[in-house]
Amino acid sequence: MSLKNQWLLNIAMVAMAWLSLFFLGKRNIKRFFLSSILIVIVEGLTVQIGKKRKWWVFYNNPHSYFSGEFPFNIGPHLVGSMWILKWTYGNFKKFIMVNAVVDAFFTFPVINFMKKIKMTKLKRLSNGGFFLFIFSKCFLLYGFQYLVERKR
Repeated sequence: MSLKNQWLLNIAMVAMAWLSLFFLGKRNIKRFFLSSILIVIVEGLTVQIGKKRKWWVFYNNPHSYFSGEFPFNIGPHLVGSMWILKWTYGNFKKFIMVNAVVDAFFTFPVINFMKKIKMTKLKRLSNGGFFLFIFSKCFLLYGFQYLVERKR
């Protein structure tokens, strides 16, 4: 995939995620934004571990966080976290199940598609290991939201 096409795909991915916020509602955005932003910060930090250990590679600019992982974090991950909290907060089992399904979808079909279009690929990490890498953070997300709710 050319750098221009990758850039356009990143912009489209972020824009579509953020446009969905119109349907989430102002009250839910206010309620879940802090926890979602905290988990994106954690994700940004843990991504640095994955990059250092070469768990994955982005074909066009492997050393740039802003053209690689960043669009995923500020787009689908940030907004998706708010949606998942809206649908499931208060029911921990449902929260875990929805996260497992979403993370498995991203880990297997989406990552495989991105490999086919030569955007990114897993290098020193299996799909299962990547699933565990992203799924493990859902417990932190729920914990952050629990603390936010308790504070209110």
